[in-house]
Amino acid sequence: MMQIRFLFLISLVAAALVGCSGDDPENAATPSPDKEEGAPVVAQAPSEVLYQVNPRSYATEGCLNAVKARMAEFKASGATVLWLMPSLQPGELKAFGSPYCIRDFRTINSRYGTNADLDEFVKEAHAQGMLVILDWIANHTAWDHDWISSHPEYYRKDASGNIAQASTWTDVAQLDFNNAATRKAMTEDMVYWVKEHGIDGFRCDYADGPSHQFWQEAIAAIRAVNPKAYMLAESSDYKHLDDGFDEIYGWRYADYLTKLFTGKQSPTQFLANAADEMSKVPEGKGIMHYVINHDTAAENAPSSIFGSADALPAAYCLTAMLDGTPMIYTLMETTSAGQKLSFFDYKVLTRNAELAAKYAAVNGAFRLTAPVRAAKPVQYQAGDAVMFSKASGDNMAVVIVNPTREQVQVKTPMAVSGLEMTELISGVKAKLPAGVTIPAYGYAIMGMKTKRAKG
Repeated sequence: MMQIRFLFLISLVAAALVGCSGDDPENAATPSPDKEEGAPVVAQAPSEVLYQVNPRSYATEGCLNAVKARMAEFKASGATVLWLMPSLQPGELKAFGSPYCIRDFRTINSRYGTNADLDEFVKEAHAQGMLVILDWIANHTAWDHDWISSHPEYYRKDASGNIAQASTWTDVAQLDFNNAATRKAMTEDMVYWVKEHGIDGFRCDYADGPSHQFWQEAIAAIRAVNPKAYMLAESSDYKHLDDGFDEIYGWRYADYLTKLFTGKQSPTQFLANAADEMSKVPEGKGIMHYVINHDTAAENAPSSIFGSADALPAAYCLTAMLDGTPMIYTLMETTSAGQKLSFFDYKVLTRNAELAAKYAAVNGAFRLTAPVRAAKPVQYQAGDAVMFSKASGDNMAVVIVNPTREQVQVKTPMAVSGLEMTELISGVKAKLPAGVTIPAYGYAIMGMKTKRAKG
């Protein structure tokens, strides 16, 4: 019964998760300084977890204080970086409610609170050991931004000589980043938040819009104030990593993931594509991987994207255990994944403790597997399920994820069959049997320290 119970625990969360306190369970994937045999040793992988916070999902007024009141929940989730979606004062002229239409780059949205409220938010996040990054919209401004009248030269002009709108977005005006004065003014606004309010970095919206020269200048200025500033580009262009960004978006990965869960890509194809995406990333740089974000959730209900809302924790487990920085979006911890969620409207969401615990449990296992996560995955054929191991020195982790709505039978490969491992989500120890049944959208992360040869 232990073996069956062990593998059915993959879709559940134990009441007391081993590893949340930072103590490794026995046999977990932990460093071994006196290796005598085993796999090639890889560098320990970073364990940053991004949490995308939509302040509109927490209150209709005083949003920052409402979010701050939930800080303990973010900490418990395993988040290390809080990304505040657009929180600056929005425009009104030609506007239609988008928080990405900014009128004042140095003032918090009055509906969210004040600059002092943000200071308290950052102070509390830092006390909990988390970073705070702002969603920064550098490419354009609202039509009622002061620059429209005071510095029209900051903007690109259309054929008639008028200030041009940005792309197809009629509510915003396009800045001209060929103008050194434009680049300087926008850079100064970004540096203001780092220097005066302790912001730890930025998620940069539509990073493909401004010039590479602007990003290079802006990031250098930001890092002159905070050398460790975290910079995330909303782009899949690897060139932004050369500009100084720490990470880009995993748009390709997101497409591979949804195809896997909807039966349009095999596990082998999925892993090969994911590996190819990461192979192009320079050392010391990374890619942010998400299951859903505000854009995808606004376009389609997450349940339709993945075939079922029940698939989201499994998709997150797989995402966390591959290379990249995993991200949780506010919506994922609620039961509202069966509907589209527009980020233009105010809709307060209710956090579901059971769902939140699932993501927290995966993040606990994510931290424990840092010694092996950077290793190249070794895939095992498991039918419709994804199964792979990662090893470094005397440490190993085995991951199994069922991306289908049906239970699957998996034959355990000889390489790992019979190994005694600790399931890092539940803390249960057991030997891997020759065959296992994985429930619909089930998942498991097993870790162990291999036994070294004597004499």
